[in-house]
Amino acid sequence: MVEIKNVAIVGGSGALGEPITKALVESGKFNVTVIKRPSSKASFPASVKVVTADTSSVESITAAFKGQDAVVSTVGNEGLQGQHVLIDAAIAAGVKRFLPSEFGVDLANPKVAALPVFAHKIATQKHLQEALAAKPGLTYTCVSNGPFLDWGLSNGFLLDTKEGKPKIYDDGKTVFSATTLASVGQAVVGILSHYEETKNRFVYVRDIDISQKRLLEIAQKAAPEKKWKPVNVSTVDVEKSSNEGLARGEFTFPVMAGFILVGIFGEDYGSKFKKDDNALLGITGKTEADVEAILKTSLAGGN
Repeated sequence: MVEIKNVAIVGGSGALGEPITKALVESGKFNVTVIKRPSSKASFPASVKVVTADTSSVESITAAFKGQDAVVSTVGNEGLQGQHVLIDAAIAAGVKRFLPSEFGVDLANPKVAALPVFAHKIATQKHLQEALAAKPGLTYTCVSNGPFLDWGLSNGFLLDTKEGKPKIYDDGKTVFSATTLASVGQAVVGILSHYEETKNRFVYVRDIDISQKRLLEIAQKAAPEKKWKPVNVSTVDVEKSSNEGLARGEFTFPVMAGFILVGIFGEDYGSKFKKDDNALLGITGKTEADVEAILKTSLAGGN
């Protein structure tokens, strides 16, 4: 039986990397190392080891990965196209498990995989499969957790409550699976604690299945004094606008975010998971009362 003890995380100071690092440390099961770039000014808890390495150099990253049993990549958009370096270094260093920076909608769904915003993630998957076929030894786990529930509400991505005029995509009735950042962290702990059961596959985690329509109803209950004037938007129009932006060479956040919104709220994108690995990974889920608490915090902060 393979035991994962030493875990390295790349991108540990980001919005996702921080809660995953926290979960790994607090589990008490792992020796955690954070790999950071020479230019990084990020600080980390004393309980983690920090190693500086050039993430564009296979040689540098291989040295940083030596002695690690698992590597978790939580790199953001800027680092996605460089994950092939992490994969090659993990293989060279003898790492047993690699988690690419997936952590979102279900890329096993062909419609989602075809959206341009996920091109780098699909390229990473392809490189991973080719590398493992050439040099077996490393295993992988891809995590599908849907949109981040707390981040998505706090930042107005799933429901923009700031002005009381949230965009409701299509009829707002599309039910999607969503997960809090803390639960994603717990999922990573669960994956690394169940080596065989999570080997070489997608795992699915979710805290709740919910729709924008229901989110709006909960928000209205949480802030009845607010004047709510939702704006209906077509995901077909959103995708068309994003495609037009790409055609003009605009690789901006609004353009790319449009594709992500289509993947969450569009028809037949599989945003509501048919199955999950919650029981295996120790995910207990959230209730609508938990969602209301998140929304109240967001509303109190002026969002």
